[in-house]
Amino acid sequence: MMRMILISIILIFGLTATSSFAAVGCSLNDPDRDVRRLFPESTGYKTQFITIEEKGGKMLAQEIEKKLRDKLDPIYESLDVPYAYYIVLKGKEAIGRIHGVNQKGMYGGMQLILATDLKGKILSFHYQKISSPEANKFRSLSFTNQFTGLTLADFYYHDAMKEMERELDKIAKIKNPTDKSHDDFKATLRGIKKNLILLDIFFLNRKYDETLINQMREE
Repeated sequence: MMRMILISIILIFGLTATSSFAAVGCSLNDPDRDVRRLFPESTGYKTQFITIEEKGGKMLAQEIEKKLRDKLDPIYESLDVPYAYYIVLKGKEAIGRIHGVNQKGMYGGMQLILATDLKGKILSFHYQKISSPEANKFRSLSFTNQFTGLTLADFYYHDAMKEMERELDKIAKIKNPTDKSHDDFKATLRGIKKNLILLDIFFLNRKYDETLINQMREE
């Protein structure tokens, strides 16, 4: 009887821990350092935390899933996860944003950090966390620099052009830098796309929706 009680306590604790982890967002480990590194001209920043729950709940989650073309993970992407946005300032003027997402990978969670301009163009991308045995290949500048200059429009165009070869499909040109970690490569593309979708919804007033509609017509 005592053994059954102990097992029940362990199971309850495990579920509580999982639920607690689900609500943890992706914040910068050292915001002061990272903001200066990614935006050397900055003079400061302000931080804003946003959840899918507060911005639209289940209906918004369904919109995100439709644009992402995938279901949100119940652990890494629950509605109450707080997404951190660092609004980078030069004086009183905003000059860019830094934001990240948690993404489930082959060997555990990844943290994908983007620095973007005010229109949603990627200025830089890096992994704050990645557990892959080929992590060094993923972190290499020869790989991460390929995302510089991309926007959500490029990901929407890639979706519309799947199974077709088009010169303008920039995402299709990004190659897996590893030999045995294709799932982590796919997870990286998914996480960056999701990051940009959230940015578009939370800050850009769905700026890229028109691009999405136009691409869907081409499918």
